[in-house]
Amino acid sequence: MSVARQPSSWFRSAVVCGTLLAAAAALSLPAAQQAAAQPHDPPAGQVPLSTLLTQLQTYYQQTETATEAYNQAKETADQKRTAARKIDKQLADQKSAVADSRAQLGLMATQMYRNGGVSPYLSLLSGQTPQDFFGQRHVLGQMAQQQRSVLGQLTSGEAKLKTLNTQAQKALDTAEQAQTVAGTKQKDVQAHLKQVEQMLAGLTGVQIAELQKLEQEDTDKAQRELMDSKALGGDPALRAPSQAGDRAIGYAFDQLGKPYVWGAQGPDSFDCSGLTSQAWAHAGTVIPRTSEQQWAQLPHVPLALLRPGDLVIYFKGASHVALYIGDGLVIQAPRPGSYVKVSPIAANPILGAVRPDLGEQPVSGYRPRSIPKNAEQPLPIAAETKAPAKPAKKPSKKSSKKSSKTSSKESSAKSSGKGSATSSGEGSAKPPAKGTVDGSGKDSSDGGKSAK
Repeated sequence: MSVARQPSSWFRSAVVCGTLLAAAAALSLPAAQQAAAQPHDPPAGQVPLSTLLTQLQTYYQQTETATEAYNQAKETADQKRTAARKIDKQLADQKSAVADSRAQLGLMATQMYRNGGVSPYLSLLSGQTPQDFFGQRHVLGQMAQQQRSVLGQLTSGEAKLKTLNTQAQKALDTAEQAQTVAGTKQKDVQAHLKQVEQMLAGLTGVQIAELQKLEQEDTDKAQRELMDSKALGGDPALRAPSQAGDRAIGYAFDQLGKPYVWGAQGPDSFDCSGLTSQAWAHAGTVIPRTSEQQWAQLPHVPLALLRPGDLVIYFKGASHVALYIGDGLVIQAPRPGSYVKVSPIAANPILGAVRPDLGEQPVSGYRPRSIPKNAEQPLPIAAETKAPAKPAKKPSKKSSKKSSKTSSKESSAKSSGKGSATSSGEGSAKPPAKGTVDGSGKDSSDGGKSAK
């Protein structure tokens, strides 16, 4: 079935591209060349809407691709820091063990000196009985054997200490390199967001409305063709999720209306894979952090067998992901400047689908949640909603004790009482901010349609 959907923020950004690029090109030329070039440059209003929309969507996709690359780099940096701290702990323990062995060896040497400093001949002359003499020599022999054992432990411990020192330095260097990569990826995201921001700055309300209409038509057409093709199998509205899938859906419904922020994993904001990974984490199943990893590591399922709770992966590079909720609909964190919302499954080019809990049986008597009336309202248009948290500091070379702690916070304590199988999710989505230009000025909500 074709699902009515509010124009998404993809539309709003492209006319600036023609305007800004033409202006930038003109400013870079001498006056004579500018005069010669101007007759060949069409005014921004004459640039085809389809071209502007393609440019806008390309910028948003590049931003999301950079975001997922940043997420992967940050996760790698976190893992490397954890590994460095673990080796630092082993290093400290080994230093303590070596110190203990040295102390024990010194004590044994002192005891042997005190007890064995007299020669056997003098011991006999001093009046010791043969039994006393041989008893003492036996004890001293045992002490010497124990000393050799401790000496061997010390030698082995010092060799291990040297190895751990090398490993610790290598782990520290690797963590610093990973942190540098994460910082570079962060700058890439910011650069792409700047492109979007510049485009948005030059759009008029009329242009936004025209682009919204064009993208809406494209989305409706893609959704209609997908549903008519039966690519989703028989009646997709009749399929039920697993118990874990149902919990993941409940969590996603509870996040409707929360802002998209690149690199965010909740509880107050999300990016696309942050939403899907947290939804399944709260369902009791840990899945990879990024959309690329989710596509690469989770079991693939054909679209004809798609069921609620599965993840739909988009674009050739697997740079976007959404949570399928049934009947041809998904919940997604679409892009910068938008909010978590319900969208047609064909809102973006589909790459495929994955199932985090392959093999689990669907629940019986499943009742789909009602879609909130405002779950698809127009969303504010901006390059980004707010700045993400800064990357963790580089690990200290002195001690892992000074390493910065992981800043991610679990949101389960804040979502208590939500996500039940009968939750409707009403009122969870935020309306557009006042004063936001949506290009139409109309409330085009779906009137409370449910994912049947």
